Parts: sequence; C-alpha cells; structure tokens
Amino acid sequence: MAHRNSADRTLGWEMTALAAFCLLLLTPFIYLWRMQANVPVHSASEPEFVGTRTCGECHLEQHRKWQGSDHDKAMAPATPETVLGDFADTVFTDPYTGKKSRFFRRDNNYFIETEDVADQKGVYQVAYTFGHYPLQQYLIPMPGGRMQCFNIAWDVDQKRWYRLPPYEVDGVDDWLHWTGSGQNWNGMCAECHSTRLKKNYDPQKNSYSTSWFEINVGCEACHGPGSEHVKWARQPALGRSQEGAGLVIEGDEALRERQISLCAPCHARRYQLGDNQHDGVDPLDMMVPALLTEELYYPDGQIKEEVYVYGSFIQSKMYLRGVRCNDCHDSHSLQTHRQGNELCTQCHRRQDYDTPGHHFHNKTHEGKPSKGYLCVSCHMSGRVYMGIDYRPDHSLRVPRPDLSISIKTPNSCSTSACHGDKSLDWVNEKYGIWYGQQNRPHYGEAIEAGRARKPEGLEQLKDVAEDTLLPPIVRATAISLLANYPGQGIESTIVKALESNEGLLRHAALRTFERSDTDRIRALVAPKLYDPSRAVRLEAAARLAAVPGESLRQEDRAVFQETLSEYRQSLAYNADFASQRHNEGNLEWELGDEEKAARSYLAALKIDDRFIPAKVNLAMLYNRQGNNRDAIELLQEVLTDRPTMYEVHYSLGLLLSELNRYDEAVVYLQQAAEGMPGYSRVRYNFSLALFKLQRWQQGANVLRELVLQNPEVSEYFVTLVNLYLNFGMGPQAEQLAYDVLKIMPDHPGAKDLLKAMRQNRKPQR
Repeated sequence: MAHRNSADRTLGWEMTALAAFCLLLLTPFIYLWRMQANVPVHSASEPEFVGTRTCGECHLEQHRKWQGSDHDKAMAPATPETVLGDFADTVFTDPYTGKKSRFFRRDNNYFIETEDVADQKGVYQVAYTFGHYPLQQYLIPMPGGRMQCFNIAWDVDQKRWYRLPPYEVDGVDDWLHWTGSGQNWNGMCAECHSTRLKKNYDPQKNSYSTSWFEINVGCEACHGPGSEHVKWARQPALGRSQEGAGLVIEGDEALRERQISLCAPCHARRYQLGDNQHDGVDPLDMMVPALLTEELYYPDGQIKEEVYVYGSFIQSKMYLRGVRCNDCHDSHSLQTHRQGNELCTQCHRRQDYDTPGHHFHNKTHEGKPSKGYLCVSCHMSGRVYMGIDYRPDHSLRVPRPDLSISIKTPNSCSTSACHGDKSLDWVNEKYGIWYGQQNRPHYGEAIEAGRARKPEGLEQLKDVAEDTLLPPIVRATAISLLANYPGQGIESTIVKALESNEGLLRHAALRTFERSDTDRIRALVAPKLYDPSRAVRLEAAARLAAVPGESLRQEDRAVFQETLSEYRQSLAYNADFASQRHNEGNLEWELGDEEKAARSYLAALKIDDRFIPAKVNLAMLYNRQGNNRDAIELLQEVLTDRPTMYEVHYSLGLLLSELNRYDEAVVYLQQAAEGMPGYSRVRYNFSLALFKLQRWQQGANVLRELVLQNPEVSEYFVTLVNLYLNFGMGPQAEQLAYDVLKIMPDHPGAKDLLKAMRQNRKPQR
C-alpha cells in the first residue's frame, strides 16, 4: 500500500476495535462499499467527470496504451479476472509472528481467515485488489467505513504469499498492525488509486463514507473532468470553438509544462490539504510535500524511505533544466520510451557518455553479465520497498563515494550488486583515478551538520538556504533545520526566504519563523495571507493565531478570519491523522484555549500513542497548568522511545530544575548539552544546575568553555566572572578576560574587568 507523509511515526491513526467482528463474514460492508463507490455529486456549473470509457471512444491509441498499466490496475473489485493470489485454501505462516492466515474461495468470492487479530481468529471477505505488480494486496472492509490493507501480499513473480514490512509490529494495538490506521486505505492510499476520490472522514463519528468516481486511475485523474471536452468533440467540426477544446487541463506542450503539478499530488510524500480536484494547479494548493527529513532521506537527498519520486526528481539537474516525466515515460502506458542506455542518449550524446571512457565498465565481468555500464547503475541506484519492490532514485545524481566517508551516505558503487565487497577507500581510489578526486562542497554536508546540531551547521545551512542555484526543496530543508539554532541570528535568512518566488521556501520560512514581538510577526507574516499558494496562506494564518486580532490592520482582519477558517477545514479533513490533531492543538493553544488544546493533543495520542510532538506539547501544557507529574511522565515516555531526542532531554531537565530536583535535572541537561553542541543555552543551563548542586569546579569548567566559544554573549561572561570573584578567584577571572580579548579584542566586559582589577591593585595613599 502507499504511505502518506510521515516522519517516523508522525502520521498515526486510531486503531479500530475489531473483536466483536472477528468471527463474522463482513459481506454487508462489501455491499455498502459498492453502493458508495459510484455516486458522484456534481455542481451543474462545473465540468463533470465522464469516465475513461467515454474518453476511449475517440482516443483509441491512448486508451489502448493505458489498458493494463499501473494506473489501470491501481484498484479493482475482487473477481476471478483481477485476483492474482492463490486462494485455493492456501495457508501462510507469518515468519515474524508465527500466526497463520488461510486464503480461500466461496463461489466467486475471496476470503481470508487469520489469527493475526485481537483474541481469536477472524474470517474476512476481500472486497478489492490493490495494485497488480510486482505485488498485489487485498482490501478488507471494516466497521466505520474503513478499508484495511491486509499485510500478507502476493508476490507476482515468485507466485507466493509473503509478509509485508514493517515486521516489528507490537500486536494489534500498534498503529502499524494491519487492522490499524497505519494500514488504512481511506486515509493512506485511496486518493492516489482512484479518480475523483472523496475521503469524507467524520471526526465526530470517527468514521468514513469514502467514495470515488472511477475505481482506478483513469483519464480524468490527469486531464481533469471531461464533460465540456466531450460536448466540444461531439459538435460538427466546423462548429467547434477554435479557442479551446473544453479541457480543464490543456494537452500537448501546455500539459507538459504543468505535468509536474499533475503527477506531484500522488507521486510525492506529502500531506493533503483536501481532496484532489484534478485541476492541475500549483501543487501547494493541494498538498505540502515532505522536505528532506532524516526519516525519509539521507543527508545528501538520496532516498531512504518511500518517497514516490517527486521529492527526488525536483533535486535533479534534469528537472531544473526542463526535463519532465514524459520525456522518459509514456504518459499513458507509463513505460519508458526506450530501454537501457538508449533512454538517456535521447538527450546525452552517445559518443560522450555511452562509452567505456565515461563509465569504465564492460557488459561482462569475470565472464558474467554486468550492468555496470548502464547509466542507471551509477545515476539511479535504488532501494527495495514493500519487501520486493525495487524503486530507483530519481534524483539522477553524480555518485559521490567521498560523501560515504564524510557524512555516511550510500553510493551507487558500493551497492551489493556492484562493489559491496570492496572497501570505501578502494572505491574512492578507483573513482579518483577515473574522474579525479571530489572535493566540491555538497549540500548534504550542511544538512548532516544541521541534523546533528553541530556548531558549524548554522552558517552552512544559511549558505544553502540562500543559494539560488540549489533546488528549492534543498533550500527549504536547510531553512527548516535552522530551527535547531534558535536565537542564533537566523531571522535574516528566514526573512529572505519569505520573499522568495518559490512557494516551498515561503512555507518553510513561516514554519521556522521564530517568535518575536507582535509588530514583527504582523509585519512579516500578515502579507502572506495574500500569497498565491494556498499552503502558504494557511500557514500564515496559523502563525498569526498568536497575534491579537485587533492588532492586525483593519483590511487584514476579515482575510485572516477567512483563511483561518480554511485552515481549520484542512485540519478537519486530516483529523484522522495524529499530526493534524497535534496542529489543531497548537492552534487552540495559540488562540488561548488550553482545554481545547489538551483535548486535541489527547486525540492525537489516541490515534497514535507514540506520536512524539503531541506528547511533548501536552507535557508543556501540563507544566503550564501545574500538572508537573503528568508532564514529567510524558517526557520520560518520549525519551524511552527516542533517547536521542536531545531537545526533550533539555525540556525535561529544565522542568526538573523548576521543581528544584537538580540531581535529576543535571542528568538530562548533560545529555542535552552533549547532543546539541550548537545550542549554547543548553550548556549554560547545565552549568547553572551544577552550581545549584555546589559542583562548582565542574560548572565553572563547562561555563568557561562556553564563554570562549561564545564571547559575544555577555550573560555567560558575567556569570562566570561573578562566580570567580565570589570565591576569591581573582587570577582566574583576570585570565578569563585576557583569553576572551584574544578572541574578541573589543570585548567591553573583559576590558572593564581588567581596568577595575588594575585600579584595585593601586596602593592607597
């Protein structure tokens, strides 16, 4: 099944209670789904969907190519013609859990009996097939309008049942269990496997009434509703308008220019702002793509988890130079236009690139066929997802094995299919002989430093964020990572990004924008209420929620309220996701309703009890309300699950310090200080906690190192000088001043201290 945008477990969903239904055949739900599936509702004033069969009456060749494609077979009713798996009373034993599942037929209906449910066996009827190659999954209806993707899939090539990842699922209460929301078709997959899908989630009832116009990905999924075009086509040739063919999305070159906008809503890791309208508009009007986060991408932007091509391709030089999806893929069959290196030599001259002088590989190696000579072997190395589905990386990058040493990223040379048996030193030596030693800076180095909060990462990220030659998704990622350096002069970079002509940068800047005074927020954020991209407008409204309404300009107030209402609608649309319930909580907190905020955070945790942001914010809210016992418990739960979340160590250390539990606080503050070396404030508070425990020398050592690294922060210098003087350690204070002046010759505090000490040493008359 396809996964929605998530970071670790940042998108979670409420588990469905199934015990009462496990022994029943869910045939009534099958009928309910089929009744819902074909009831489109159209406005008389808008173009309507007409269906792929109607399009095929004229567009015979395109329809022929589409038939049998991944789009055609994205989803179908479970019938003898569509089901590929062995349902001849076959039993599969899950190698990870030991639980058995039986696949069998009754007449022309398909059933699964499984032990992998709550308490006892359950028998379920299969409603639909999901995909067709290299694997096929099966959809099972559940109460509340839910459709669940069973976690045992059919391997089409090997003709066998096999268990899909994730393998480490902690029982039926885990949101990743096949009966849970992590495997829920309605929210996770449906919008990209059917045409004109309407999710129709009801947060109050916690149920779905999902519907579609066509069960698979038909013509109008890409071309938009076709009723006006059909009217145009059915007119006599001489009576047709010459100004347009009635298409919502024009074809030919116009379609090519908008093609990324058409493909992105499904081929991107993202979160949706609402149902796909199939109008080919700016992607940011419909969804927000995932940035190059640590959970999804390696620091250099190579794929790690499933990201569906878009986030990779827009990093590529191909994309930046105008190459589009249909330059390589047929728009209707989805197959590549040519095979092997012939696909690439459509543009890249064969005599320059398809030669041993460029790729240094032969078609055979040690008497065996080799693929080392293929362009894709070096420039599109991939990964296997869903157990058997190999997907190449579409960033089309030049291999950089040197980065495998410096920032631990993969490289195409060291894959198991190529030179995985050789050391990185060997790979880099050969690479250097062929192409020269690589020493060009790469944005992956900045992203790696920023993720680790290394001190040098701050300036590196600023440089990446402001480099207009880099892909916008890379620059937006750098902007987002600047949040790891609060209070360290990042605002100028954020302000520049707010004025970028790239919507993704403006959106990232709004999310990273530090809290400051009301006038500053109003001046910088309020103009974004009028931004051309919907995602940016909604984010601006969310950020302005903390600003008193009366402080906005009169002309902005109505726009703010309207946009805020639209933002709430977006949150309601995604209320089956823990992340959006969390955002709902953030909004209510900003608006001053702490009780609503707490309910929203709790709702997020009900969907996914490991959704960390909601736990952290709920803990902060509890602390604000004086409920420190529950706040501490929540933060400790987070650290049990994610011990490297050093910002949570910091928060817990500060909370324990507030309660004068300094012996516990220093443990967490020390972890935070070591894990966030670029955030000086953490080490400052660590030193203060040490002083509270009268561990004077240790605290002084921490603070002295901090002062020398951050001489411009007078608070650090003054605190340490006062400590020295209070303990009669004048020589240490004097030496500190001299050391600071070596680094910062005009340091006023150091100069004043030395002047005062010299005056005190003058003899009295």
